[in-house]
Parts: sequence; structure tokens; C-alpha cells
Amino acid sequence: MNPPVRRLEEWDTARLAELAATHGTPLYVQDLERVRENYARMAEAFPEGRVMYAAKANTAAAVLRTLVEVGAGIECASAGEVERALAAGAPPERVQYTAVNPPEGDLDYAVETADEHPELTITAGAADTIDRLAERGFSGRLCLRVNPGVGAGHHEKVSTGANAKFGVPIERAPDLLVEADERGFDVVGIHAHAGSGISGEDLAAHRELVSRMGELARRTDLDLEFVDVGGGFGVPYREGEEPLDLQAVARATREALGEVEATLAVEPGRYLVADAGVLLTRINTVKSAGEELVVGVDAGMTTLARPAIYGAHHAIRSLAEGEGRDTVEATVTGPICESGDVFGEYELPVPVRDDLLAVGNAGAYGYEMASQYNSRPRPATVVVEGERSAVDRRRETVADVRRLDGGAPWL
Repeated sequence: MNPPVRRLEEWDTARLAELAATHGTPLYVQDLERVRENYARMAEAFPEGRVMYAAKANTAAAVLRTLVEVGAGIECASAGEVERALAAGAPPERVQYTAVNPPEGDLDYAVETADEHPELTITAGAADTIDRLAERGFSGRLCLRVNPGVGAGHHEKVSTGANAKFGVPIERAPDLLVEADERGFDVVGIHAHAGSGISGEDLAAHRELVSRMGELARRTDLDLEFVDVGGGFGVPYREGEEPLDLQAVARATREALGEVEATLAVEPGRYLVADAGVLLTRINTVKSAGEELVVGVDAGMTTLARPAIYGAHHAIRSLAEGEGRDTVEATVTGPICESGDVFGEYELPVPVRDDLLAVGNAGAYGYEMASQYNSRPRPATVVVEGERSAVDRRRETVADVRRLDGGAPWL
């Protein structure tokens, strides 16, 4: 079985340099072989379970198609993700729409799609959402999202299991399940999610969530098809951190769930794609500022938002030629007019303008969270598989940024 984490130094330097020279920077590179390897490890850990890829981690068309090909289901947080999943060839029975406070247009689309593809499952996280589905004439496959009162994650902004925004209180769930069944819905499952980036001490919270979901499944008289305990399986963003012991987590998950007739479902996102991706960026500015050495690069918080939003760490490695350079501590910053546009402090070979840097674990929540702030075009994404490579998302231009501009007709 392949190693449980791919470190940044394991990427082929010459290959990355060639891709950067061909396609420019900043550039996302996603390795489809690694995506397959990560899925295989997850499927092996949960051999009798249902593995649903959390598409919000990375919706690149090639990534979705690859995961569909190897048997993954696709968990979608929006109408757009549902459309992308179906366009990637996902069978409707392997697509689950799990929105939070879905806008009218999203819910309209989901119901219309379910009318055409009745195998699709819609997850509701509020009694109000069930009412809105009924008003639209939907009576198909319904899953209830539950708030189990326990959450975890790498940052408070991604801890969901105890946040009132997500799901119905678990004590209300048994009655809502019965009510939905009596109203004619095909109630097929229950769902909960502790949070994102779970590892280490957070695993106790995950086990508690799973235990409460098992208890809920045993309390209902309905014939549930699945119990979905979410994902959030963490990856080591720092080079010295140990990878998640997935087999141990899987055993603990099954033990915490207990005896249920329903199939266990999990929703990995970052675990499948994070270490399959790197972000390539070039140094354009090197300056001394007092005792601090500042290195400016062409990627920033509009390219990779996680450091600015969560204070997240991503390993950075210099791919520059030239053996024997001394190393120095440098602050790596982007081109955005914000003091928060900083990747962090890193030990690098003495930096020189035009040096190429690789940012690790960029395959999850990288391009997905990219923006056009400062009117900056979003980067390209290239996928690789063995010796092959292809552009999956082309680089935006300023014309793309301005494409939706109109302006007041009287000006």
C-alpha cells in the first residue's frame, strides 16, 4: 500500500519546473495517480462503507472524473457541485446534495434534478428545508442532517458538529424523521459532520459524534439505508507531523457506531486531494526590511486563501537551481494589498528573483477558495498522470475578470 502522506520533497523538481515554464505561475498542479492512491487507502479502511468525496475540497473536472471512475460517491454542498458531479459522469445514485441554508435557486435546481434523476439524495439540515422541499413537490430520497452537539477541526471556523448553523438538534431528530416519513418522503439516511482537518486529540470528538449517530439510528424504527458520519480526516500540513493512522480511525469509527442495519458512510475531502496537489509560484521581489528579509511571490491570498483565513501552514520548498546556497529565514508574501497576504516564515536558500517555489498540500481548498480580489485573475490548474499532463482549468485573464461588468447605462 502506498505511503499515507506525500511530502513536498517527493515531487519531481524537474517536472514541476517544466510545468511552470510551460504554463506560467502561479500554477496549481494536481496528480491524479495520487488521488487514486488516496482513495484506495480510504476504501481499504472502510471496505463495507460508502466513501463519498466532499467535492468542495476540489472540483477540478479531472479530479471528479478520476474519483467517479474508481467508485467514489460525490457529496455536494451546492447546486453547482451537483451539476459538476453529474457532468463528470457520477451516477445519480452516488450523488448527495447536502446544502446549508440552500438559496431558492439552488433548491429549485436540486428538486428539478431529482425529478429527472430520482436516485439522487437530498439532505435537509432544518425542518424549514423539509417544508421548502415539500412545497416544491419533492418526495424523493431524503437524508436528515443532525447536529450532534460535538464538533472538532483544525480551526474554530471549520468546526461544524456543535455549531447551530449545521443540522437539526439531535434530540429533535427522531420526531422529524417520523414526520418526514409520514409526509411521504423516502427517508434514507442521517448525516452529521464534526468539522474539517480532524486529527490527534480531535479524534475523540469524532468518535463521540459517531457514537451519538449510532444511538440515533437505533432509536428510529425507520429502515435507514445509511448513517453518514461526515469526513474531516486530517492531513499533516507541517513536514514533521505524523500522518493519520487511517486504519485505527476506521476501527474506532466502526466500534463507536455500534450495531446498526444501515451502511456506514464517510465523506473525505482533503484526505483524498490535499497531498496530490502543489502550488507553484515565482519570486519577483527580494528586499531587506530592518532585520526581516521579505520575499514577494506572484501567488497570494487570492490564490491560496488558507493562510490568511485560518493562519494555516503550508510547507514551502525552493526548486531553484544552484547547490551550495546558504539558507536564510524569510517572510514569504504575496502581491495583494493586505497585510494579511503572508504565507509565513520559512528557511529558504538565499532567495533570488525568478526562483521557483513549491507550496505543499495545496490540492484541497486551494483553487476552490481562490478569488478575483484586487481584480487579479485566478491561476491555471494542470493535472498530471504518469508522463501525461493537461490543462484542467485555463488561466484567467483580466478580460475574464471584467466579463460580467456592465455599468450604469446613464454613465
